[in-house]
Amino acid sequence: MAADLVLDTAIRDWVLIPLSVVMVLIGVLRYFVSKLMRSNQVPDAKIVKEGQLIIRARNLRAAANFIPPKSFRARRLYYNNEENGLLIVPKGQAQNPQAQMFSDPNMAMDMMKKNLSMIIPQTLTFAWVNFFFSGFVAAKIPFPLTQRFRSMLQNGIDLSTVDVSYVSSRSWYFLNLFGLRGLFSLILGEENAMDDTQKMMQMSGFGFDPSKSLGAEKDSLDILQHDWALPKFEHRAEAVLRELAR
Repeated sequence: MAADLVLDTAIRDWVLIPLSVVMVLIGVLRYFVSKLMRSNQVPDAKIVKEGQLIIRARNLRAAANFIPPKSFRARRLYYNNEENGLLIVPKGQAQNPQAQMFSDPNMAMDMMKKNLSMIIPQTLTFAWVNFFFSGFVAAKIPFPLTQRFRSMLQNGIDLSTVDVSYVSSRSWYFLNLFGLRGLFSLILGEENAMDDTQKMMQMSGFGFDPSKSLGAEKDSLDILQHDWALPKFEHRAEAVLRELAR
């Protein structure tokens, strides 16, 4: 049977709260440091044009049922025509994002700055947590959990008799590391509240490949089944009026 622990209030005051405050302050400081290190680059007109084209194609798919079938077919042909469609990328003109990044030194430098602004604070913070707060049981989750959560919530504590709902200080660090997006969205704004999970996903890629995105939008438009919603509006309005008349 799992043992119940009585957590000292000093652990809350000197472990749990300082860890949470420091993680928030480091996230805000890292945002402003990365903003200062970011170079002002003029966006490529071709990339901006292709991005706007993808947005227009997505809007067409989202509102396809609100235009007549003939209009939808004309617009789909305008985008997906094999000869001169806007979403058609010739094979010889497809760009390699890796080659584009290495050919532009500013892009490679910005990516290195972004990686350093993420790796260095995480390394120093984890070393600080591991040195000062290792081995503490910092909190308890107010609902039961299965044994699969033990390795995630009790990192640094090798006690099988402790209930799974207890959270170690090291696990609390990781929970703050990957779960503060909502708080950062209130402090920095929704567009700047990128958490470390999304930053790691960006680090794993080398750049934006427009040919794949254009091809994906072309395939989505090709398989889209058009169903004009206007003929159904009369029946829907009639049903609503009948419900109101009762």
